[in-house]
Amino acid sequence: MSATVSTAMLLLVPVFPLLLIGALTVTRVRHMALAMCPLAPLPGLVLALFPAANVSVAMPWLLVGSHWGMDHTGQIFLLLTALLWLAAGIYARSYTRNSPQRLRFWIFFLLCMSGNLGLTLALDMISFYLFFTLMSFAAYGLIIHDNTPFALRAGRIYLWLVILGEVLLFAALLPAARAADSLLLRDVAATLANAEGMNLILALLLVALGIKMGAVPLHFWLPLAHPAAPIPASAVLSGAMIKAGLLGLLRLFPLGFATLPGWSATLLSLGLLMAFFGVLMGLLQKQPKTLLAYSSISQIGFPLMAIGLGLAAPQQWPLLAPVVGFYALHHGLAKGALFLGVGMTGHLNSPGLMRHVTLAGLMLPALALAGAPFTSGALAKAGLKPFLMLSPLLDESLLTLLLGGAAVGTTLLMGRLLLILWSPARAAVKAATSGMWGGWSLLLLAVVLVSSYPGVLTSSAAGADLKWIDALWPVAGGAIITLLGWYSTRKRGAHLGAKDLDVLLDALLRRLANLAAALKLPPPPRLPRGARWQNLPLLLLLQDSEQQLRQLSVAGVMFILLLLALLLL
Repeated sequence: MSATVSTAMLLLVPVFPLLLIGALTVTRVRHMALAMCPLAPLPGLVLALFPAANVSVAMPWLLVGSHWGMDHTGQIFLLLTALLWLAAGIYARSYTRNSPQRLRFWIFFLLCMSGNLGLTLALDMISFYLFFTLMSFAAYGLIIHDNTPFALRAGRIYLWLVILGEVLLFAALLPAARAADSLLLRDVAATLANAEGMNLILALLLVALGIKMGAVPLHFWLPLAHPAAPIPASAVLSGAMIKAGLLGLLRLFPLGFATLPGWSATLLSLGLLMAFFGVLMGLLQKQPKTLLAYSSISQIGFPLMAIGLGLAAPQQWPLLAPVVGFYALHHGLAKGALFLGVGMTGHLNSPGLMRHVTLAGLMLPALALAGAPFTSGALAKAGLKPFLMLSPLLDESLLTLLLGGAAVGTTLLMGRLLLILWSPARAAVKAATSGMWGGWSLLLLAVVLVSSYPGVLTSSAAGADLKWIDALWPVAGGAIITLLGWYSTRKRGAHLGAKDLDVLLDALLRRLANLAAALKLPPPPRLPRGARWQNLPLLLLLQDSEQQLRQLSVAGVMFILLLLALLLL
């Protein structure tokens, strides 16, 4: 592809979905625009598959100067994002065909797509922040699409965290840009290690981007949003959008520029916590999309650990970065295929060939996520193992054992998912249409071919010394435990539900109430199961404070103080 065509395609990637939104508002061409909506990610897919060398464009006239381009990291994330949105769009065209809210769905779908695609190409702070914000707020419209009480509650909690994340991200970017004296993301990453208040900036970035990634304990929007959103929206929420937080860490953290052992240990600890927490919570679920949400929390812990290793040895980052990118690509495609597969399970309880085809289609990405031999998951985990010796936190052998245990847990999750999807309770799921089969088949093909995509792994991390027995034992062990667990609990089962923090908080308050009664102290307020969070006394106090801030005199003073603070930066 020539440089001119690549530049034009680069500009079209985030703009084409917005042009289709404009066409949807015109009655005469709306039918044609609806037919073209699933094809909106095609410019991004073409650019990722056939890139020109060093394609980039500087636009000093846009905002305060924008710089878009595609480096190796951006290429991998663009490929993942475009493929997922294309498959989900094809799936959604049939899925929403008879929905009275179809037009609203596609408007939010395209807005979210534009932001998600655009941030993979953004090389400057302003563009990244605006695309990130567009994607985040547009996703709210997808989460509440069904307008059920559950969907509205999930959307409200998601929106609270999005606003918090955007404020914290903005608060981190301002001092980072000042320290770098530049708005380019690479300049910020290169100078951040020497910036004044580096630890505070990194903490703000980790919390802001961790919300999007589902990092514990900021994860609780994920198990609510995934079941609430329509299936194609859930696929891109988990497969592509949470990777936006990971991409933000790759762009902004000083990876390859400085040794930060404290932050290395922090990310390693957080990654390990997420890997096991997601498994434990997921095994208690009965709803397939909730289980997959917890699986995403678990799986995102692995690239977080890889980033932690990179902060311990910056000289190894050029070799480790492709491993992180490949892991994101592998997980995004496999998880997207599983989410779309949830809508295909109506065929599992019907006789004939379609039953076996559907089961095979579900098992393929499940085995890839578990890291079974000869899958992309095995290759991704093998690529990470040579770098475990860099850990400043744990011995290499212990860390290897823990990662093997996490792989067993992933196998248990996938086994439970298949048992849930094959249960008689899923027999009422409608048979999939041809469009849904088309979108799902595209992702299944991508799961098979992802390992052959050129350049995703360097030779040192491509699993040259891969021992397939290392990939086999966690899957075999997890499969055996799954069968034994199914046999022993087939007539009963634990179930926690999606509101994990609600349940845990309720249990904590009940224990405190019992302790207060024993000590003859006033008991703490009890949180009834299913109660809304704004009933908590703390949030009532915050609500009263917000009413005070809404007064014109108070708001005016706060606005003036904010302007003065910005001028002094």
